[in-house]
Amino acid sequence: MIQLHDVDLKLLRVFTTIVRCGGFSAAQAALNAGQSTISEQMTHLETRLGVKLCQRGRSGFRLTEQGVAIHEATLRLLSAVESFCLDADVLKQHISGKLNLGIIDSTLTDPVSPLPRTTQRFVSRGHDAHLHIYIGAPAELEERVLDGRLHLAIGHFPLRVAGLSYLPLYDEALGLYCGRRHPLFASNAANGRLMEDVRQSRIVVRGYMQQYDLEQLGIAKADATVENIEAAAILIISGAYIGFLPGHFAEQWVKTGEMRRLGASTLDLSSPFEVVTRRGVSRPPILQAFLEDLAACTSQPGVP
Repeated sequence: MIQLHDVDLKLLRVFTTIVRCGGFSAAQAALNAGQSTISEQMTHLETRLGVKLCQRGRSGFRLTEQGVAIHEATLRLLSAVESFCLDADVLKQHISGKLNLGIIDSTLTDPVSPLPRTTQRFVSRGHDAHLHIYIGAPAELEERVLDGRLHLAIGHFPLRVAGLSYLPLYDEALGLYCGRRHPLFASNAANGRLMEDVRQSRIVVRGYMQQYDLEQLGIAKADATVENIEAAAILIISGAYIGFLPGHFAEQWVKTGEMRRLGASTLDLSSPFEVVTRRGVSRPPILQAFLEDLAACTSQPGVP
């Protein structure tokens, strides 16, 4: 049986970084190390484990079957190590540790979001905490909470994943937008005619909300699919597509005349935001403290 030491954990962390980045070259910046050093570390790890973890060379980077299995086991191991460190902090007089938070993109400009107030409240309590924020698509965030890489995630989650708990936070307002180069930008058509023109236009939808977006417009299929709000904004500003955007996010381009909101309130939508945590596991103190501050700032928007 392999006896793991500190150096092995360090090498395993190097390995997960290489996999996340997609290869040795891409991992250099994240690891702050040269390719020769990274290659040497991987060779040492493969020798310690007695298996070949990956193929690298002219054909690119690819995990072996053993490499895939070791990577999955490593994620479980590192999550367990971090959980142990967090649990051990219970013995201390103050809350400390690392809090891994996930959130969907383009929420910074939403005045309704409680996250900035929560972060200020949490940090002001003097916790010895290191915050790590990961931005991703809803399904990816759920996966990361489920396997322990994230302690919690905040966003819009259309589906329900077994093993996760969902707590309502707030609603994000959305509208239908077109760019100034789009024919509808200068249109004064009334609601009935406007909807006909909308259905004749190219539609961009969020991949995780595709069916919902299309149903609101009475359209069977989309012409473009994106996985984040910024990508949708790029296509809308081009003038080739129209689509739904959060009002707070689109406002900056409305003010400069690059976008226009279509249909006023008749085409407005609302996306419920929730906080997601893993069900059936004890919450470390640092997570519990953050959730308590989040609840306070959500129910009392004026809390500093």
